[in-house]
Amino acid sequence: MNGLQNHFLIAMPAMEDPNFSATVTYICRHDHEGALGIIVNRPTEMRVREVFRQLELEVLDDSRADQAVLHGGPVHRERGFVIHSAEKTYDSTLATAESIKVTVSQDVLGAMARGEGPEAAVLALGCAGWEAGQLEAEIAANAWLSVPAEPAVIFATPFEQRWTVAAGLLGVDINQMSPYAGHA
Repeated sequence: MNGLQNHFLIAMPAMEDPNFSATVTYICRHDHEGALGIIVNRPTEMRVREVFRQLELEVLDDSRADQAVLHGGPVHRERGFVIHSAEKTYDSTLATAESIKVTVSQDVLGAMARGEGPEAAVLALGCAGWEAGQLEAEIAANAWLSVPAEPAVIFATPFEQRWTVAAGLLGVDINQMSPYAGHA
């Protein structure tokens, strides 16, 4: 089962967990063991340039150096995840969809520093994880909306608009939704 892989989880307005309030999370993996996702609308003050410097990568192309590093979630905050367009594969790449891949190996960052990286990419530190059945229970409790992911939301939409734009993929104006959830 990979039912929600390559989907966005959109936090409902009632989400009280500060880790996920008003977030859009890209689901990289969803199977019988649980789910793994990366928050795509929480930029940090850190820039990709700082990551290149920390890894002692020679920067031959600084076109991505000023890009914000994302806070990808509360788990494995020291681990980097690069969500990128699918034209290239690196040492540890997960093909999450036909048009999107996620790489955790350093070789993608080296390629980005040299200007040989993927056409579109975002770097996140940390991820979000759910045990088997946990995400499904949260969805049933009205904590999340889900919609198939659109690369343009990750790669071309300003961070502050991603929550609203992702919900708009469902035809929903998230800003007009009640913060109170219920079941009919």
